[in-house]
This record gives sequence, structure tokens and C-alpha cells, in this order.
Amino acid sequence: MTHSTDASDRPRSRSIAFVFPGQGSQYVGMGADLVARSPAAAEVYARADAALGIPLSRMILEGPAEELDETINAQPAILATSVAFLEAIRAEARDAGVEIRPTAMAGHSAGQYAAAVAADAIDYADALRLVRERGRIMQERGIAGGMGAVIGLSDEQVHEIVAEARQHGEISVANANAPGQIVLSGVIPALVFALEMSKTVGARKAARLTVSVASHSPLMRRARDEFGKILSLVPFRDPQVPMLGNVHATVINTADGLRAELSEHLVHGVQWTETVRRLVGTGVTDFVEVGPGRVLSGLIRRISPDAETHVADGPSDRSFLATLRELPA
Repeated sequence: MTHSTDASDRPRSRSIAFVFPGQGSQYVGMGADLVARSPAAAEVYARADAALGIPLSRMILEGPAEELDETINAQPAILATSVAFLEAIRAEARDAGVEIRPTAMAGHSAGQYAAAVAADAIDYADALRLVRERGRIMQERGIAGGMGAVIGLSDEQVHEIVAEARQHGEISVANANAPGQIVLSGVIPALVFALEMSKTVGARKAARLTVSVASHSPLMRRARDEFGKILSLVPFRDPQVPMLGNVHATVINTADGLRAELSEHLVHGVQWTETVRRLVGTGVTDFVEVGPGRVLSGLIRRISPDAETHVADGPSDRSFLATLRELPA
């Protein structure tokens, strides 16, 4: 685990949130160094293979990338890797007699499932099966569309563009990731119009993403309805650590609230900017990104420059404990 600032600069009173990345953070070989040095992480991967009945760990560690990147595989792969990092952190802390107590959990899109596992709101095996079904249903039941990133415009500018683009079909804001970084989701004619208009008014970047589904948009209504029936059959518990939801960036502290969130976020945008601001507003000072990559840490620093960010997916020779000792007990 690595961190962004020197511990000597920190105030004494600190509060931690664990955050978990979503689809798009996957890469072939993620977690390889971790599995080699952490029996707890290796067990997490083995449990994923057993729960799903597929060689998910081989796909994660060896690829090919085309197979790993398929939505039906990418979502459980990211979940397994995030939980592997989580269990490795917990195991090292236990062995060293260090207690780490997050005050909140949050996940970006599919990352909410890892957050729910970390908050003891759902069993790991159930979460794996759910995200694989989520990926399948999104691919099969969502109306064809696409997504595109717009960088360098204000929220107001993007919302005005979206309103005008709706004359060409359904389109909406899928991810409010950080100030000046928004992802759109919709049917292709509306999306193409919105991206071209974004370039015209001065966006630094406006480009299609390599996905074939319009995630977090009303085009996912049929997927939401079918997935909601599956969610109703899976046992959930009240989160043992408060979770922040994607839809409204509000606290989730009941099983029913979490089940509703996981259904509704298929058709609503991810309010990540507001989620981070809410966490900071409640006193969170340190964000630990638990999972592959460091995308969320970069977004968090843009949203709240004073926040401390830490990544689990750092140099393989860096002990988690080195950072855990610096975090609040």
C-alpha cells in the first residue's frame, strides 16, 4: 500500500473510508504479486473459482484481456481482486496486532458489491454470483447504446448539452466522477451529438468509451427489473459499517436500503463527486482504495485536494502494515 503525503503533516484526529473501484479498473495480472505473498488473498481467488464454477483466477492472472474485459467476467474479477486486497490488509493487520476501523465504505458502480462484502452486508460467494448475473443481464437486457467521457467542461455545460442531445434519443449523465470529468450514457445518435457538441464548446476531451452498453441510464430499465427479482432472493444484512450509495450519495445502513440501491443504480448515474464530498463533510480524512489500480484516488484528489489517499495496489515490496500503522486506530 502506498500513500500520497508524508504522515508528519497529518493532524491527530483522522477518519478512514475504504473505497472500491468498478468496471474499467481491471487488467490482466492484477493481484498477481499479492497472491504470491498473501495466503489470505490466494484463498479469496480460490473461493471465487469454487463459487462461480469457472477458472476466474486464471483469467485474472493470465488473461486473455479480451476475455477478462467482457462485462460478465470483468465485474466478478474486480470484486474478487478487491476482496483479495481487503483480506490481505486484514490478515497483515491481525498478525501485527494492528486494528484498523473504517468509518465508512463506498464503491464506484460495481464496486458497491465489494463495499457490501467489506461492510459484512452480503456473503462473498453471493456477491460474486450477483455481479456475474448483473453483467450478463446488462449485456442481454439493456437497450443497445454506448458511453462517452467528457473532460474539461463544467457540470452546467454538460447538462445543457445533454438536454439538447435528447432530441436525438435517450441520453443522460452516467458518472459524475469529479469536477470537469463526466461520463454520458445513451443511444448512439444522441451520444455522438453530445460528444461533438462538447468538443465545439471547448471540452479538452470528448470520446466514446469501448463499451457496448449504456450503463447507469434509463436504457437499463429492463435489466433493472430482471436483476431486481434476483436481488430479492439473495440474503442481505444491515451493513456493519455505513455505506454511501451511488444514486443519491446518502448513507445506506439497512439491508433493504442496500438492495434498493443495487437495483436502482443500474438506471441512475453514479454521484461520485457528491459521495466524496459527503464523506469529507462527515469527517473522513483518509481514503484507502481497496482494489486494482488507483483511478478512484486520482478522482478523490481532484474532488477534495486536502484528503489523504492511499492505494492497496502499490509496489509489491511495500508492506500494507507500513501505512496501516500511520492510519487511525
